[in-house]
Amino acid sequence: MTIKRIAIFCGSSKGGHPIYLEMAAALGRRLAEEKITLVYGGARVGCMGAVADACLEAGGDVIGVIPEKLKNVEIAHDGLTDLYVVKTMHERKAKMADLSDAFVALPGGAGTLEEWFEAFTWSQLGYHEKPCCLLNTHDFFNPLVTMLDHTIEEGFMNPAYRETILVENDVDSLINALQNYVYEPVVKWS
Repeated sequence: MTIKRIAIFCGSSKGGHPIYLEMAAALGRRLAEEKITLVYGGARVGCMGAVADACLEAGGDVIGVIPEKLKNVEIAHDGLTDLYVVKTMHERKAKMADLSDAFVALPGGAGTLEEWFEAFTWSQLGYHEKPCCLLNTHDFFNPLVTMLDHTIEEGFMNPAYRETILVENDVDSLINALQNYVYEPVVKWS
């Protein structure tokens, strides 16, 4: 699979440890080096701003997708390659999905998790065949991975779905996993 554009879901906050901003910036620079377009939520703040700024500074292309409500509170990044302003969060997620070849979550809050989980759910239901990844900076996603494993143990998730989630601890491993991703279909109801 050729990855030309990656949707990044991450916090509009900087988090409680400097490594979160550092890893977001490292990913932004690496996307530019790989000539992969960053597609993200369009904000200039927090980890979102860090990944976009680093990608742009390294000569990369960055597409933002932001709802009018958030643009109007002046958090929209004004230096992007392209910025789509949409009416709702639903439209934002759909546009980001249409524009992207893969989905990656960096540390973030409820919005980050919700956006990533929707992309992952779409994969389970067969709406797309794109990789869904977690960049596990500072072991941020360990509790989430444990919870997903618990859903399997309790009979609510097919173990094959867990295998489709790429969980990587650093940018190099993430890019390598994406470049070597091969879609393996899973039958939802059998």
